[in-house]
Amino acid sequence: MTYQSAAISNGQTTLPHLPDWVTSARAETPETVAFLSGAVLAHLHLVVGCPGVPQTLLRERLALRAAEACVTRAGRPERAGELRDAVQFLQPGDQAGPAGETYLSWRRAVERPISVRALHRALPTLAPEQIATCLDGCGPYDLSGLGQGGPIVRSAAMIETVLAEIPRETVAAQILAEAVLAKALSWEYPVPLLSAGLKRGDLRKRGDDLRLACHRAVIASATEATRLATDLARRAARLHGVAPKLRAKGAGEAVALFLARDALAPSALTSLSSDRAARRFCDRLVELGVIRELTGRDTFRLYGL
Repeated sequence: MTYQSAAISNGQTTLPHLPDWVTSARAETPETVAFLSGAVLAHLHLVVGCPGVPQTLLRERLALRAAEACVTRAGRPERAGELRDAVQFLQPGDQAGPAGETYLSWRRAVERPISVRALHRALPTLAPEQIATCLDGCGPYDLSGLGQGGPIVRSAAMIETVLAEIPRETVAAQILAEAVLAKALSWEYPVPLLSAGLKRGDLRKRGDDLRLACHRAVIASATEATRLATDLARRAARLHGVAPKLRAKGAGEAVALFLARDALAPSALTSLSSDRAARRFCDRLVELGVIRELTGRDTFRLYGL
């Protein structure tokens, strides 16, 4: 049993922080940066495997951060709240818009285990054969470097190769890089780390400069990802604690949704008897302090852990 799982089983929901020598170190040389990013990934490997952390929800929150970073680098004004709105209130036949489509791609990428079919669902503009080639490291793309070196080296090679072939597919390049990173770490799902830490000009870099930028991006994202995992573990434990007291029919299914989704409109809680019952249920959970209303609005509200 790991330190994390033991702490959770004993009712504690605080994961260990990254060591101070990681968070305070001055990463000045390429060797130092690579060493620190390796230390960060080793720590996050424990976080990703911790049973007390709602992993599906963690991936969704990290996907939102990655989408926001992509949209910001593209010079668009939308931030997390607008991205949530663009996706949560879509009606059949509606278009999510450029920013919303970016968020949808990230959400779909983290929903299912890594496979060609799952990534094609997230990136429909790429043919399945292209995605398979990227993941296998052979074929018409020159990905000979993808199977060599550490996880960050492979991820940087993916970004560089995809953007050399299709320069406008920056989101696709980053999602595929996250998939390569996860595969290299033996993670079943992509866990967005690189994209939130990359700076505006990093995707124009190549070779050693891009690899260095990717190392720095992982270091920059690690503290926030660990903090987020700790916060979600604590909130999930509180929600689990009140769940047996909830008497509404369908409450168990609704609680499970809150433990898996970044944000929900009451209408998404279809296990409850009506929209009115769903709204009351959400308000009750807010009163109990186990979920939050995320928009600050009186109407078209969204709720989440």
